[in-house]
Amino acid sequence: MKSQLTAGSALILIVVAQFLGTSLWFAGNAVAPEISQLLEVPEILATITSVVQLGFILGTLLFAVFSIPDRFSPSNVFLVSSILAASFNLLIVLIPMQLTVVLICRFMVGFFLAGIYPVGMKIAADYFQKGLGAALGFLVGALVLGTAFPHLLKGLDLNFSWQQVLLSTSVLAMIGGAIVGFFVPDGPFHKINSQFDIRLLPKLSKIKALKSAASGYFGHMWELYTFWAFVPVLVIFFNGNEAMQPSDSLLSFFVIAIGAFSCAFGGVVAKRIGSAKVAQVALFGSGICCVLVLFTSGSSSWIWMSLLLFWGMFVTADSPQFSTLVAQSVPAEYRGTALTLVNSMGFALSIISIQLAQFLLTWLRIDVVLALLFIGPVSGLFFFRLYANQKPSI
Repeated sequence: MKSQLTAGSALILIVVAQFLGTSLWFAGNAVAPEISQLLEVPEILATITSVVQLGFILGTLLFAVFSIPDRFSPSNVFLVSSILAASFNLLIVLIPMQLTVVLICRFMVGFFLAGIYPVGMKIAADYFQKGLGAALGFLVGALVLGTAFPHLLKGLDLNFSWQQVLLSTSVLAMIGGAIVGFFVPDGPFHKINSQFDIRLLPKLSKIKALKSAASGYFGHMWELYTFWAFVPVLVIFFNGNEAMQPSDSLLSFFVIAIGAFSCAFGGVVAKRIGSAKVAQVALFGSGICCVLVLFTSGSSSWIWMSLLLFWGMFVTADSPQFSTLVAQSVPAEYRGTALTLVNSMGFALSIISIQLAQFLLTWLRIDVVLALLFIGPVSGLFFFRLYANQKPSI
């Protein structure tokens, strides 16, 4: 039975549940080599990754169009989505192995992650009228740790079977859903928008403050997932190795995971100087790192390792702050819709960026390709300031 929680207690439970739920996101990446061998289909990692992202994009788009997080209890949406995402993840173990089945199941995992990640942020927003930037800093930090986790498994060279990985992540996701569904009631600032309004999305598109926050977020997303996807390739390039070594995987883990610290730290700083300033500094810093990587090849290992760690911090620190600005730019009854819509568009951009980077690798070195990601931070900063300082109206 749910009872009203303090904001701090609710945040702890949401962060734990978010980490457990989003562990499903990259479970397919961790077991892709074994599935590839079983199916005798080479190079399926990119395909498995892309179908999850596509599922998430479609899921967030439909959740936004039908205002699911605002029309229904977000805690219940989180619970049901966690159960369904975990179930589709588990189906890969339970039914005969076929590539089509694997891809459909992973697509559906991505689809129902739309009810976990952005909805988790919506629940947190309903508990924090003030200090939302700090709350989302811890929340997004949990996602970052989940993203880095497969690299840690590879780096430690642990011999988990693919069935054990999928089973354990499914169980963890269900536990996460139960934590929110049964122990985290809707927050005190939650407002229900009970009616479906087809005109809502056009209305949201007219809010200048939302345009500002979304523009910065889009610039951030153009860079983030492409950087994460190609960190191992960049590490191999700097080390001069021909194939991934366990030490390369460990370094990749630290480069991505350090972003969890910067998300939390940025959230604390945002309490003092505001989310907008933290987001702009982080976006500017990651853009500088894009340029500096051009001058790092052939340098001492401590130089390029330090650059990657700083890049790992800057590239994630703006994410929770832009999400905070998105949530604060619209009335409370539209927060869930705005967050899921912006998430959907941002992840769509990330797929374009990843595919473009893969295409450019045919002609360019990996450091040059990732240096070109500076287009994201530059455009994000420009459009963020272009639409800034406008009062929300709907």
